[in-house]
Amino acid sequence: MDFFDLLTMIGGLALFLYGMHLLGEGLSKVSGGRMERILEKMTYSKWRAVLLGAGVTALIQSSSATTVMVVGFVNSGMMKLSQAIGIIMGANVGTTITSWILSLTGIESGSFVMQLLKPSAFSQIFAMTGVIFLLFSGKEKYKNAATILIGFAILMIGMDTMSAAVKPLADVPEFTNLLLLFSSPIPGMIAGIVLTAVIQSSSASVGILQALCATGAVSYSMAVPIIMGQNIGTCVTALLSSVGTSRNAKRAAIVHLYFNLIGTIVFMVIFYLFNAAVSFDFMTEAARPYGIAVVHTVFNVFATCLLLPFSDLLEKLAYLTIREQSGEHVPARYIDEDVKALDSRFINNPALAMEQCRKVICHMADTVQESCRMATGLLDEYAKETVESVQQMEKDVDRYEDVIGTYLLKLTGKDLSEKDSRTLTLYLHCIGEFERISDHAAGIAMACGRMADKEQNFSAKAQEELAVFSQAVMRIVEMSGRIFQEENADFIDETEALRAVIESLGIQVRKRHVKRLRKGKCTIELGFLLSDIVTGYERIAAHCAQVAVSAVQVREEDSMQMHGYHMEKGTEAFQSLYEGLQQEYVLP
Repeated sequence: MDFFDLLTMIGGLALFLYGMHLLGEGLSKVSGGRMERILEKMTYSKWRAVLLGAGVTALIQSSSATTVMVVGFVNSGMMKLSQAIGIIMGANVGTTITSWILSLTGIESGSFVMQLLKPSAFSQIFAMTGVIFLLFSGKEKYKNAATILIGFAILMIGMDTMSAAVKPLADVPEFTNLLLLFSSPIPGMIAGIVLTAVIQSSSASVGILQALCATGAVSYSMAVPIIMGQNIGTCVTALLSSVGTSRNAKRAAIVHLYFNLIGTIVFMVIFYLFNAAVSFDFMTEAARPYGIAVVHTVFNVFATCLLLPFSDLLEKLAYLTIREQSGEHVPARYIDEDVKALDSRFINNPALAMEQCRKVICHMADTVQESCRMATGLLDEYAKETVESVQQMEKDVDRYEDVIGTYLLKLTGKDLSEKDSRTLTLYLHCIGEFERISDHAAGIAMACGRMADKEQNFSAKAQEELAVFSQAVMRIVEMSGRIFQEENADFIDETEALRAVIESLGIQVRKRHVKRLRKGKCTIELGFLLSDIVTGYERIAAHCAQVAVSAVQVREEDSMQMHGYHMEKGTEAFQSLYEGLQQEYVLP
């Protein structure tokens, strides 16, 4: 093997690793966060969690990515440690699909059909198909499919290049003597751990081992301990990911380590005891890519079946390793839990990060709705504690806007899909609208507070009018929150009509106040407070309408043309809705 063969091998390795990255990225975009949502919700059965973990990992082609994702879920409090264990085990099983795909490079047959199954035949077809999609299709789903095809092709071409480059190593005595060192279990395991820890991917390290099979110098006695070490080495990614997280998230990473460590020890003890008693003939044979895939799969399935019934013990072991501290179980405030949900580990998976943002914005909307309900309620029954609660909620909403906005801005630097990019812009718009609604709710509460401090009250007639006004405002607040959470366009027209009704109510309330003022039934000072409340109501309605429009646009291609969702006020449909709502909210 000369210098140029070495360069070819390095180039093949680079293509292989990049192809694996591109393939996983494309698959992640196609999933659009759906697989991650399933992971979060459907993990209450141990076996179901294993199947889900295996399925997601098989799709995104990375057990490390799945495990890091789970660490993030546990850190944010959305998933319990007991739920995470099954997914972690399943991820180890799911990652074996990569080794089976890579084993296709070892196909040796003169059959035309079998030759077509070789990467050297179909990877070029995949590459060309992907390039055609990428260059000539404007639709994002085809571009994502192109990324998958091109990534797969590059992965296979890199694998073939590596295999061809290392073949001359079979004639190098130094190389074969070096491999003999790894035929013993402990050195072989260490080699597997180091290799996988360096490249941060068990799938990639198994692929490299399969490429070395082309030399014919790698026997199964060398391959088996290296594969065992590779499974331990992949834990490094999750352990690094858990740095700076909650203690529970650290426990999830530790469970991953214990699972692979215990599984490896038990498997190797049983395997080598049987080998000593029976003497497996295949151990001295040259390893083949499909044989590597078999060993990799058998180990991971064995470890999962062995340890899943004892998952509770693994959880206890994690708690013994990372012990509880006093005060750890003191419940955090609602917003603090939401802030944890926006975990930095999700940034590299934009689809999942956007889904997390949507959930937190929904909680922000709930807080805004509650602050409006409490603020309008002060007109019926004043309480200083309620004013303080509304003011605290306003501060919480400000914090929501700051945290979510910062997180979304971090996402702008990532490779977002067209829909995610559009959604991100609209989310930024919505959190600003929610923050303004909260400000107006706090302003209404302060107006009620000033009125209480001066021991003043609106007239009975004014209170009746404001009660009707408050009902209309709360309806549009609740409606806009529902539209945002469900991305449902069914109520958008009603929201527009209700906004027009609220504008009309504001005009009527002001006119009636002027009449009472002329008759001496109200004071100028109370008139200013009433004007503040009415203005607050009108602005809340306006911001709610903007939230509703933005929420619906998430699903549309031409999302920034916001006026397209506003009903024409002269149309028969609008007039019908408007008149119906006007009859429902009639001032006494």
